[in-house]
Amino acid sequence: MKIGIYGYGNLARGVECASQRADDITLAAVFSRRDPASVKTLTGVPVFPAADVLRFKDEFDVLVICGGSATDLPKMTPTLARDFNVVDSFDTHADIPQHFDAVDAAARAGGKTALISGGWDPGMFSLARVYASAILPGSKSYTFWGRGVSQGHSDAVRRIPGVLDARQYTVPVPAALEAVRAGEQPELSTREKHTRECYVVAEPGADLTAIERAIKTMPKYFDEYDTTVTFITEEEMRRDHSALPHGGSVITSGVTGLSDENKQVIEYRLALDSNPEFTGSVLVALARAVGRMNARGDVGCKTVLDVPPAMLSPLSAEELRRKML
Repeated sequence: MKIGIYGYGNLARGVECASQRADDITLAAVFSRRDPASVKTLTGVPVFPAADVLRFKDEFDVLVICGGSATDLPKMTPTLARDFNVVDSFDTHADIPQHFDAVDAAARAGGKTALISGGWDPGMFSLARVYASAILPGSKSYTFWGRGVSQGHSDAVRRIPGVLDARQYTVPVPAALEAVRAGEQPELSTREKHTRECYVVAEPGADLTAIERAIKTMPKYFDEYDTTVTFITEEEMRRDHSALPHGGSVITSGVTGLSDENKQVIEYRLALDSNPEFTGSVLVALARAVGRMNARGDVGCKTVLDVPPAMLSPLSAEELRRKML
């Protein structure tokens, strides 16, 4: 199977790395909105202008779209899904139904297969929530993120006047995590589930008090959380905060028995040294499934909830039964 990458940033490099580990998948091309001469890929795969992508519509099986959820993917995915089988990582949970409808209409019009919102949340965590809630009716699911770098929140801090660079870590509250793991089913507010840690490099002479106030009062990002702000040097940022780790847990707590006498807790956990490389690995597995689904004539938009597990694996059905079942 041949795949292409549309957009070339951290996530695209993760897809590029993952494609090298998949014996049944070849990365054929990268398409960038930047000047291709200025883009150097990790593996030497050729780079072409994004505007020329339609010239290559018959040269690969699936196009992995590596844009941002805020402004890129809502336009890119529906546009490209008419001519290509596509996968994206759209992660604005509240807007998934609207994005799905737009992509589904485009994919069906072109006889293509599209999968949106691939990754780990939404994605792998979505599967964990569905499996657990089906097994334990009436249960409660809790999602904890971190400790890890939130790229979106970090970018929001970097946009504050006076900020040169920033990293924001999302951190689960230990007491909340322990209560959920114990099956207590607590009612938790946003503030009670997570805290946020910001490490900021400020411009010389910047008003540090004003920067800290702007962070802590930022609507939709920090105002509902207990947030700490630590000012550091550029050297400390490079030394201590250059990686992009993340992860978290989906924990579902329920009961079984005729009298609810037995607590049952299901936990799915990720601990990631590199968020974009792991997400890229998920997208490559989903690209495999999308290519197979289209070959069977299954067109339109899909999510991870629509993909049979066997479609994700390079192993045959017999090998899966023998090695995995």
